[in-house]
Amino acid sequence: MKKSLLEYIDLPKDLRQLKAEDLPQLAKELREFIINIVATKEGHLGASLGVVELTIALHYVFNTPEDLLIWDVGHQAYGHKILTGRKNSFHTNRQLNGISGFPKRSESKYDTFGVGHSSTSISAALGMAIASQLKGENRHHIAVIGDASIASGMAFEGLNHAGVTDANLLVILNDNAIGIDPSVGALKQYLTNVKKGTQKQDNIFEALNFNYSGPIDGHDFPTLISELERLKHIEGPKFLHVITTKGKGLKQAEENQVKYHAPGKFNANTGELIAKSSVSEPPKYQDVFGETIVELALKNEKIIGITPAMPTGSSLKYMMDKIPNRAFDVGIAEQHAVTLAAGMATQGLIPFCNIYSTFLQRAYDQIIHDVATQNLPVIFCLDRAGLVGEDGATHHGVFDLAYLNCIPNLVIFAPRDAVALRNIMYTVQLGIDFPIAIRYPRGRGHLLHWKQPFEILTIGKGICLKKGKQVAILSVGTIAKHVEEAIKHFEVSHYDMQFIKPLDESLLHDAFKTHKHIITIEDGTTVGGFGSSVLAFTNTNNYKQSVTVLGIKDEFIEHGSIDQLQKLQQLDVSSIKEIVEKLIDN
Repeated sequence: MKKSLLEYIDLPKDLRQLKAEDLPQLAKELREFIINIVATKEGHLGASLGVVELTIALHYVFNTPEDLLIWDVGHQAYGHKILTGRKNSFHTNRQLNGISGFPKRSESKYDTFGVGHSSTSISAALGMAIASQLKGENRHHIAVIGDASIASGMAFEGLNHAGVTDANLLVILNDNAIGIDPSVGALKQYLTNVKKGTQKQDNIFEALNFNYSGPIDGHDFPTLISELERLKHIEGPKFLHVITTKGKGLKQAEENQVKYHAPGKFNANTGELIAKSSVSEPPKYQDVFGETIVELALKNEKIIGITPAMPTGSSLKYMMDKIPNRAFDVGIAEQHAVTLAAGMATQGLIPFCNIYSTFLQRAYDQIIHDVATQNLPVIFCLDRAGLVGEDGATHHGVFDLAYLNCIPNLVIFAPRDAVALRNIMYTVQLGIDFPIAIRYPRGRGHLLHWKQPFEILTIGKGICLKKGKQVAILSVGTIAKHVEEAIKHFEVSHYDMQFIKPLDESLLHDAFKTHKHIITIEDGTTVGGFGSSVLAFTNTNNYKQSVTVLGIKDEFIEHGSIDQLQKLQQLDVSSIKEIVEKLIDN
């Protein structure tokens, strides 16, 4: 039996002591290490398995961290983390107070750029390469980007600029034909033709002034190392096209790449997913959206579904399967998705634009200029709003209430449960003359019987769920369930405001005129969000009551389970109960 190699490798300098013929064994050990830990701790699996050889080759050939290596997105960086000093802490990956699931500058000098969202690596690496030039430093700068990410507008912007520089930049395209879902678009077809050798037109990357090489086998060490060594001695912008298999080394992950992108717990030996409980559970909010839009679209032919590269994650996949000519995956192109929806709205269609809350940040200008300024009836469905858990600071959808709150014409709704989500979707497709954002969280609701007959909601109206005295709690969204639990033994009022904008002022007047203390609660940032709007209301109307604003503190929230993070932010049941008790006692 061969002795373990990975056991003796803590940093890339240790890796560089190996002979080239030892690298396949190291790749096998690295894959097993990743599989064994992700099987029990969960995380992103397929992407990192696919780049094991590429990761080893990059650290073997280049003098990291002196040479700067930037991973796009970061789903593919587990092997990188293990080889750069975090092998012994990798079991804490994505856990509270553990290492991040994505490259993070504050975590390691080998993590040269923080990457939670896609398509930033080329711009960042070019910025670093130009800085090195200006400082007279002789360093290599390598950006590793996937075929789904390179189709994003920002990646094209970086390529466009890099092509007119003489910066020492190497862009490596990790081409496996899939991001989280299968890649889409004309560029995907172009890359497919290049792999097949059937592409007749000029090379697109050479046309952008890159020294192009490839495609090469990303699992073949001799070819990889030879080509990387050659490219080290070529000046200016270079582009290496590498073909890999996502999930390489685990049969199920290769065969079912969507499911094994982030598979949850599985058997490390067999690869089989751990069976979920057969007990009937309430649906995920994404599935409530997915099933409801199909139900509505089958009756209303004007309804369109749009998502930027998240058809499975958003459950728009249901509509893509049932009504494919009216459901669009536009790739990692949030700006395009929003303006595409705006264009459709001008022609009388009813676009439901489904984007994760944190990803809509990338299309902020389009929300303002292309939708709200023109008052177009685009329906934004913001999945993964609030705290999302282990993906951490780059993925928490905690800013949407604040960044949307200041935009004129835009209505903002947060359903407290699956029934409310269905009803607002039904209401807006009947016809609106304004844009609306509907935001809902990751994970499951609490209602088993959620497919109730549709009801029309009145825009801008909240609901009094419980009438008490002294203390009134004003909540928005699914945090209402925590409030209900916390106050069930108290004579405390609870208002589900439903709409953050416009606020139900008659309901607010009722709350302020009949209570001594007001608590607002939201799973968004307290700066500029729902609580801020209530404070502005109290000031405008000269109310003197104390107002306690609960929500996400003015800080970036790291990774951990949603329950852990809610407790840290005082948004869990026991924290709410404690705050209410203190107000009643006082």
